[in-house]
Amino acid sequence: MTTGSDQGRPSGSRRSFLVAAGGLGIAGCLGAGTRSVGVLSAGSLARTFEEYVGPAFEAETGIELHGEYYGANAVMRMIEDRTKHPDVVVSADATLLRDRLYGAFTDWDVEFAANSVGIGYDEGTAFGRRLEDGDPWYEPALDSAEGDLAVGDPDLDPLGYRAVQAFALAEREHGIDGLRDDLLELVYEEPEEPQLMAGVESGSRAAAVVYRNMAVDHDVPFYEFPDAYSFAEPALADHYATVEFTTDDGYTAEGRPVVYNATVLEGADEPDAGHDLVEFLTEEPDVLVEAGLTVGGNLPRSVGAVPEAVDG
Repeated sequence: MTTGSDQGRPSGSRRSFLVAAGGLGIAGCLGAGTRSVGVLSAGSLARTFEEYVGPAFEAETGIELHGEYYGANAVMRMIEDRTKHPDVVVSADATLLRDRLYGAFTDWDVEFAANSVGIGYDEGTAFGRRLEDGDPWYEPALDSAEGDLAVGDPDLDPLGYRAVQAFALAEREHGIDGLRDDLLELVYEEPEEPQLMAGVESGSRAAAVVYRNMAVDHDVPFYEFPDAYSFAEPALADHYATVEFTTDDGYTAEGRPVVYNATVLEGADEPDAGHDLVEFLTEEPDVLVEAGLTVGGNLPRSVGAVPEAVDG
């Protein structure tokens, strides 16, 4: 098991990981009858939960998953404002969840998957054809019409601020002065993260800066950014941290690898079902991989006071 700041590869099975961590109570709860669990999740996992995790979880446990999906920063605001009261919260930025929710709403989480940042694109557009021909991505991006390339809203979701951070790192990596600001003047900011790829599918956008799984979800080509700014390499964490973005509500996010984590909120209506779902996310890596996520390395990993087992 990997806990706290340990970075080694976990030993044993994912089930042994949770037993060693205090357990999340799946043994006594699975198959205990029809129940439901409310999930408030990062928008990049909308199809992951609705088309992969939800059906598989219900088939195994009999528990229905009811999800809502927004940018992860927007998710944290909803919890803090108490406008939403889910059982399970899932973030596309593990540190964001801890910074915003630890103390008042939870004191633990489990990291269960990783991802990479790049460009999902329509290969039939001039932008897409140039990527297919091997042009550096920033050349067609700079030559594109305003709004051809979409990014998430950096004030609402980590994918948005990771796009801004990627542009800054790319400027440094390729020695192109002003690249970040020039790109930000051209891009369209999509306020609804789950809709980023919809614009590419409909033809209103040539491409979007997305996570790999989002391109897989929509069956479009994916151009992964180089390691220096894909946010996919844990070994480059210190390098990613050299850039940051401050949201309009004053939260400053350093660049960091893309890691998804989940927790069950204190006072959840269905904590047992929530615990079952969190364990399922660690027990069924094949479901996550099929959805385009990455599982391996030091995942799953628990942080904080993972709860004792809860009998159903």
